[in-house]
Amino acid sequence: MLFQSAALKKVERWVSEVRGSADISLRANLWGERQLDFGRFATPRVTLTVNDASTLPQLLDPSLNTLGRLYVEGLIDVKGRLADIIACAYQLADASFGGNGTLTRAVRHFAHGKNDDQAAIAYHYNVSNDFYRLWLDRNMVYSCGYFEQGDETLDDAQLRKIDHILTKIRLEPGQSLLDIGCGWGALVIRAAQKFRARCVGITLSEAQFEYARERVRDAGLADMVDIRLQDYRDISGQFDRITSVGMFEHVGRDNLPGYFTIMRKLLRPGGYAMNHGITSTDPSGGETQHGGGEFIDQYVFPHGELPHLSQVIHDMQQAGLETLDVENLRRHYAQTLTHWSERYEAESERIRQLVDDKTYRIWRVYLAGCAHAFAIDQVSIYQVLCHHAEEPATQLPWSRRYIYAGH
Repeated sequence: MLFQSAALKKVERWVSEVRGSADISLRANLWGERQLDFGRFATPRVTLTVNDASTLPQLLDPSLNTLGRLYVEGLIDVKGRLADIIACAYQLADASFGGNGTLTRAVRHFAHGKNDDQAAIAYHYNVSNDFYRLWLDRNMVYSCGYFEQGDETLDDAQLRKIDHILTKIRLEPGQSLLDIGCGWGALVIRAAQKFRARCVGITLSEAQFEYARERVRDAGLADMVDIRLQDYRDISGQFDRITSVGMFEHVGRDNLPGYFTIMRKLLRPGGYAMNHGITSTDPSGGETQHGGGEFIDQYVFPHGELPHLSQVIHDMQQAGLETLDVENLRRHYAQTLTHWSERYEAESERIRQLVDDKTYRIWRVYLAGCAHAFAIDQVSIYQVLCHHAEEPATQLPWSRRYIYAGH
């Protein structure tokens, strides 16, 4: 009781300090009738219920890492619109760290051996195909969509994204295409159906591998599309075009020169490669003071690392690849994640039948939190088009108009 009383006094002082510097529409419900308001709202938009008194001291470090962990472990519960909950979490972290949400933490590095990467991919993608099917688009594309007007459906935006990529790399009938990290096969299937390309798609997820092979067979494309359970470091041969969408986040910053060197080796002279991936907005590769990276590494994406765009371009050039085009899709990913989060909420009852409560909570807060992070420039995403360095200028298009000609 003495520990609980002392912790409560510290929390009360902390709440008073936060309320003095911010006006957060948040109420904390403790045991009994005890309530603490973080703002001057008669009816706060968000309520936080503390389920265990031992949680109190941890609330004094309200980074996104801490708040996320307390939520998924069931030590706290929150009620309110999910967007309001995430916004309050960011406000709380800002206020508690003196408004220095842009301060950075140390850069984290992980082992990325083949077995490490295989285990990390299995953890993330093998939840179940049925789980992902409930909130992804009809083609199960698990990467940033492309919204030309902003009002497209998720299904349309994902198909537009695939066509945008395949047009950008100037894919032509009969050419060979390698898709590194092919997911459930949507891009290679589209490349074969619409562009008549010969495709190889690789993944480390057995669940994705089996599902993608089944989709290829059902589409009657077995003679044009080869889905492999394979590490990118084990690929041989050369390809006219290469795509990598939402995969290089698993490579590791220290391994990017080697990754791009392999990409160059696999790309035929005169060919084009496209890397589409999430990036850090901090040039040093650090994590913002809001936190969130430790939570994602522990619960969602083990060993994920986000390089800054400057490192991507530098390491591409060092590997012998010239950057031809760079496109920022941050607004598109904020929109995509908003769609995913809304669909996740709408399917919450069916999702709860597939996964345990902890898994349900992890993905619920992860999707909504990432939507907010992209919206406020905590993370970004770029498509980087490249080809072999030192190729003649005559191979380059005069303008970017060809990218949009088929839209």
